[in-house]
Amino acid sequence: MKKIYEGKTKDVFDLENGNYLLKFKDDVTGVDGVFDPGANEVGLRIEGAGKAGLKLTKFFFEKINNAGIATHYVDCNIDESNMTVLPARVFGEGVEVICRYRAVGSFLRRYGKYVKEATPLDAYVEVTLKDDDRNDPLITDDALDMLGILTKEEYATLVSMTKKIGAIVKEELAKKELELYDIKFEFGRVGEDAHIALIDEISGGNMRAYKNGEYVEPLTLEKMMLS
Repeated sequence: MKKIYEGKTKDVFDLENGNYLLKFKDDVTGVDGVFDPGANEVGLRIEGAGKAGLKLTKFFFEKINNAGIATHYVDCNIDESNMTVLPARVFGEGVEVICRYRAVGSFLRRYGKYVKEATPLDAYVEVTLKDDDRNDPLITDDALDMLGILTKEEYATLVSMTKKIGAIVKEELAKKELELYDIKFEFGRVGEDAHIALIDEISGGNMRAYKNGEYVEPLTLEKMMLS
């Protein structure tokens, strides 16, 4: 295998059969040693976070595939912390799509003058550019279209898919008496027809989940969801 990308929480390898292999690591994003799924840097290392993230990713990607929503997921090997995926072409140099159900994190930091912490939000969707040097700036559909990153039609598809996938995750968490506050997704173009598909992962490391108003750590979340 040839390593083609080294990410914050995963490394990507090129397989001989045309697919990619994602190697999950124990690094998670955060600031000053505090976990933050919206951060653009590795903030800490949590032993077992890689396998926990992969287990939850497998759980959710299979649910999403069964719902008829396109993903890049093929299969995984939990023991090796590996996931096999279809190759995908990202939008520009990558975008992140956040679905928000409560006002926390960067949303609260930006708009705290107008909203109280944990105020309910109606599956509010934001898109940011993956750009560490510029702190992953927010971007509008008009700007994405003008810059040639994705069309307005593709943007609408991203928003629609994000709300559908977010609803699946939210519903599954609710079965364990957990509440999803926000979650971050990534998408890409997959296949010869370049259809839009969910890529990357869905784990405790890219969402905020709470129980009875108390934040649930990623490893605890995995245990609660899969027990």
